[in-house]
Amino acid sequence: MTHIGKARTALIIGGGIAGPVAAMALRQAGIEAAVYEAYDSTADGAGGGMTIAPNGQNALDVIGAGGLVRTIGTPVTSMVLRSGTGKQLAQFAPPSRLPVQTFVWRADLYRGIYDEAERRSVPIHHGKRLTGATDTGSGVTAHFADGTQASADILIGADGIRSTVRPLIDPAAPRPNYAGLVCFGARMDECGLPSTNGVMYLCFGKRAFFGYQIFDDSSAVWFVNLPHPAPMTVAEAQAIGAKEWMHTLHTAFADDSTPALEMISATDPGRLLITGPMENMPSVPTWTRGRLTLVGDAAHAASSSSGQGASIATESAVELARCLRDLPYDQAFAAYEQLRRPRVERIIKLGARTNSNKSPGPVGRVLRDLLMPVGMKLINPEKSAWQFDHHIDWDAKASPLP
Repeated sequence: MTHIGKARTALIIGGGIAGPVAAMALRQAGIEAAVYEAYDSTADGAGGGMTIAPNGQNALDVIGAGGLVRTIGTPVTSMVLRSGTGKQLAQFAPPSRLPVQTFVWRADLYRGIYDEAERRSVPIHHGKRLTGATDTGSGVTAHFADGTQASADILIGADGIRSTVRPLIDPAAPRPNYAGLVCFGARMDECGLPSTNGVMYLCFGKRAFFGYQIFDDSSAVWFVNLPHPAPMTVAEAQAIGAKEWMHTLHTAFADDSTPALEMISATDPGRLLITGPMENMPSVPTWTRGRLTLVGDAAHAASSSSGQGASIATESAVELARCLRDLPYDQAFAAYEQLRRPRVERIIKLGARTNSNKSPGPVGRVLRDLLMPVGMKLINPEKSAWQFDHHIDWDAKASPLP
């Protein structure tokens, strides 16, 4: 059987986190890649906070970009789960042999990765909203809303949970599912509370979930997952306004023994981040068609509850580049999906399970708070280390499927 040749050029749709990382990884693999972003300007200042897991840092290290996270991030030595009454339910951390988990502001990570991609001469084009793609037989041509087009050997959709590329690959592709939670957060320059000494606290309150970490300089981050039965877009949530949401959050945490009320009250409404609905992406059955494939949230969007979204997106970008380096693109796409699908779908299931713990009814809360400490004591930490102890051997030659 004759196979199609290796890709030497690539179009990447999406200029968030996964797109520029994929472009840098492809460049390291000897493939020219250009990024095309729908928005006219950069996303400076947008988004809340996130954790970069040890496996995500390992993946960035493969392409020489791990120092970015260490420079802008703050260590999260462990995570402590508490009930709304203040009872400690569990404490967990990745094995000590691995890089420490790190908290970063998305805006800082975005700017760091964007600047590094530009430093490596990766072209990033703005105002390029994809409207379609044509397989020309010898390549693929992307068509943009401004009337322009671009061509390369392959096209990679790194355009997030509401991907435009995904339905081009499969018109019947699933859409995101609303997880029943609306998300908020804030960055505090001075909270007046003592440092949590590297610990991030995750509190299952009576009416909502509250997470926070206080850093050594008294700055802090807090975030809320608020149960909300009706689906709501980001724009609809933001239209309600910060003052109204602050009142709602005060009510939600009125009966809890956590710092939620104190930290929310000390936050200027103008600094409230209304990040909108938490969404889960059902398993995407088709990642590839012809010269098109998906990476990051476009292929496997993990809930923010997993703490792994950016990390597994980075892993996938690096693995895709390694496969494309060594194999004809059709074989590379197949090998990439076989390598990545089982791992990412297992992580996504874990995140969905965490979401269900954030919005139980009264009986569910009691059972959760009773059973979780017992269950966590029975768990061998090494059994969950598979999430974090993941390394990509860049020097290993990618193998085609049997």
